[in-house]
Formats: sequence, structure tokens, C-alpha cells
Amino acid sequence: MDECFFIFVEAHLFFALQGTWHVITVYYREEHFHSKISLMLMISPRMATGMQEKQYSPSLLSFFIYNPKFGPREGEEEKKILFYHPSEVEKNEKIRNVGLCEAIVQFTRTFCPSKPAKSLHTQKNRQFFFEPEENFWIVMVVRNPMVEKANKEGRPAATEYQEEELLDNVYGAVLQQCYSMYKLFNGTFGRAMEAGAVELLTQKLEKFFYRYLQTLHLQSCDLLDVFGGISFFPLDKMTYLKIQSFVNRVEESLSLIKYTTFLYNDQLIWSSLEQDDMRILYKYLTTSLFPRHSEPELAGRDSPLRPEVAGNLLHYGRFLTGPTNLKDPDAKFRFPRIFVNSSDGYEELHLIVYKAMSAAVCFMISASEELGREFCEQLDGLVGPQLTLLASDICEQYNINRRISGPEKEPQFKFIYFNHMNLAEKSTIHMRKTASVSLTSVHPDLMKILGDIHADFVRVDEDEEIIVKAMTDYWVVGKKSDQRELYVILNQKNANLIEVNEEVKRLCATQFNNIFFLD
Repeated sequence: MDECFFIFVEAHLFFALQGTWHVITVYYREEHFHSKISLMLMISPRMATGMQEKQYSPSLLSFFIYNPKFGPREGEEEKKILFYHPSEVEKNEKIRNVGLCEAIVQFTRTFCPSKPAKSLHTQKNRQFFFEPEENFWIVMVVRNPMVEKANKEGRPAATEYQEEELLDNVYGAVLQQCYSMYKLFNGTFGRAMEAGAVELLTQKLEKFFYRYLQTLHLQSCDLLDVFGGISFFPLDKMTYLKIQSFVNRVEESLSLIKYTTFLYNDQLIWSSLEQDDMRILYKYLTTSLFPRHSEPELAGRDSPLRPEVAGNLLHYGRFLTGPTNLKDPDAKFRFPRIFVNSSDGYEELHLIVYKAMSAAVCFMISASEELGREFCEQLDGLVGPQLTLLASDICEQYNINRRISGPEKEPQFKFIYFNHMNLAEKSTIHMRKTASVSLTSVHPDLMKILGDIHADFVRVDEDEEIIVKAMTDYWVVGKKSDQRELYVILNQKNANLIEVNEEVKRLCATQFNNIFFLD
């Protein structure tokens, strides 16, 4: 190991002098196994520069959906375009842009018919292509981040496009999420075509994407968008059984309910949906619906805000979808409809989201059922008191566990964990998400390194470990083992490779002691 460390120091010095970065593969042998570590030393222009400059984040230039089969003849090219943003773009420019993308896709098919182009890199922007259904193409064009550097003697500022800052895997995942979110609320493109031909499809696309694209914040997209994971709430067995019993009682009393999902503090506890459906529904709930209805939360069973009159609990339950006030004689009993996978392809459901304190329950009922005042009052009377008690119990148990574990100390490391088998994700890098942005507690360049490491993991099937030394004195470690991925950022200026490896082992022992990671 001494020899390996000596190589690391020499590469570090050479890197600093030459202004480039190198990859060193270090092999070392222990008693019963071989382990492979890739060590990378790298620097970012944003980290190194000290000049006065103005930075611009990536932004959405255009977003369009087309089908090449809809306008095959000359002069009918506009018929291919099903949706185009921004809509004020002149018609001929839309046709040119769509035609260029169509040509790129067709050209790349000649090399690999089963895997056409996914992205196109240019100096000023990057284009991402996705074919969710046969012959239906979604294209997203993102302007590259750029820097304006001030020139002397009053000359115009020089603009420098940072062509390699965007990660294909991140923004490709964002593009796929756009389609998944559309499909959740509208079904497939093919379904709209069957119901009302091109006219109905274009109406649905315009209505959905006009609002949805305004919620895209491309400057904050990162590795979590690639994973699209679910954060699970840690719970003791007894409280979990209480929740399971609550779900069973409600489904037995209200036989119309087909699927149920239970969340606490924006984290999932129970769901009867398929994983892929739950993944996109969870994203909608935590990044859109819940932030719009945020409120001060109650803290524990003994809260003075918890009213009890003559032994009857006045609950805190309310509908987040559907009627805002059941006592209002003009209340509207309309619920959003969602589409989930089923054995017949898909099924359409009413989405009822009901919340009490920090606990939220989603009930899904067949869209063929008529839901009116009587049903909503029955659900409110049944679920409200029980959910309020459950939310108080969960909060109390959570606070007890926190007191037992002691005060939280600021750790020397931050991490992201993802399990591909159950979509479980945990991050100490990301602060609480808001409706408009996902805040991170580390520099964007470190997030880019995480994305680069993940891209390397995707290219190989074997378990692997990669260690990166950034010039800001941070160490970044990525471990891939048995369909699980762990990424750790360490702020230890004077640590060496051995010490970093030991620190990651300690992290795995304390935070993931019931999870097996290959060494």
C-alpha cells in the first residue's frame, strides 16, 4: 500500500502542474479476496478560477413531441408536430428543428437499429431524444451552462460555453420523467389516439406540458433524478403493525378502495401499488402536491393543540384532492384521475389524498365509480380520527427514538444510498425539497462527480469501487455492490487513500449495518 500511495502523490503533483486529470487503477491484495479501486484526480474550471465572471445555469430552450408517420409527404411536415414549446416559435423553424432531429435519429439507426441516438452534443446546447412509444419521439433541448468573463479596456465580455457540464444520464432521466408524469395522469399516447385521434392527443399534450414544463428546474437536476427512488420512513414493528391494521380496516369498511398508500413526513411506509407506479406517484406527491398544502405540523401525542371534547376526538383530517370543505353546500367532489399498470395494460383510478398532521394516505378507486358527498363524509368520519391518532403515535415514537440515539452531530461525510431492488433511497446531501427546487448542501461540481461515477457503474456489470480526489480537498467514494449503490463525500484535507477507505467502512458499519456491501 505504501507504493500505491507514493504513486498517488506523484500523480497529484503531475496533475497540478499540467492542468489535466488522470485515472490510476490501484490493485491490492488482502488475505481472502482481491479488490479493485479506481482513483481519479480531477479539477473543475468553476472550482479553480479566481477571475471575475458571471455564470448562467442550464435552461430549457425547447421541448417538442413529434411522430414522423403523421406527415410523410412534402408540404405536410407540420402534421408531424404534436406539441412544441415555446409555442411562439415561427412555423418554419419548428419544422426545421423537428426535421433535423428526425434526420439524426434515422442516421444513427443505420449503425444500431435497436438503439438510436439518445443525445446530441453541440457547443451551445445539448439535445436529448426519447421514444416512449413506437414512432412517438420526445425531444428536449437544453442550453449548456455558460460563463461571461469580463474583458479589459471596455471590450464586450467573452462568453464561454461549458459543454461538458451536463450529464447525459441525468437529463435523459428528466426527459423520461416528463413522459412518466404525463402517462400517470393521461395514459399513453396510443390511448388518446384511440379515443379521439390526433386532435385529442394534441389537446392533452398542450394542457399537460404547458403547466408541467414550468415546474422543471434544470439547474438542480442531479443523481437523484437518475435513481427516481423512494425515501422510506424508519419505523418500529409495533407501529408498523398499527398502520397495517388501519389500512386493512379501512379497505374492509370501504370496499371500493383498490389500492392504498401510506406516507409520513413525505416518506413512504406502506403501498399496495406496483413499484414503477409508486415511483412516479411518489415524485408527484413529494415535489408537487404536498408542498402546495404545507402547514405547521403537530408534534406528539401530548401536544396542547390536540383537542378532545367529552372523550370524542375532533380530528385534523382533510382532503388534499377533492372537496376542500365538506360542510360547503357547493363543494366539488371531483378527484384527479391516474393510470396505473394492470394485467390488462392499464387501469384508470380516482386519486383521493387525505392528510392528518404529518400522515397522508392515498386511496385509489376505479374511475368507473361515482364518488359523491355521502362517500366523502363516510371516508372522513372513518379515516380522520384514526389517522390523527396514528400520526400522533408515529411522531411520539419517532421523538423517543431520537432521544435514545442522542443529539445529531454534524458528520464529516455526506452520502447518497440507493437500492435498485426496492427503490429505497437515502440522502444526507439533499436538504428538504420544495415545490420549486431541490437544495443540496455540497458544491455542484461534487454532484457532477457523483453522476460521472454512476455513469461508470452503468457501463460495467461487476461490483466496483471508485475513489475520486477533488482539488478542493474533498474525497468522493462510490461503491456498487449487489444492486446497491453508495456514494460518500468526505471533507478530510490531509487524509490518504487508506484512511478514506477505513472511514467509508466505518460509515457502512454505522449507517448500513444490516446491509451487506462487498469489500
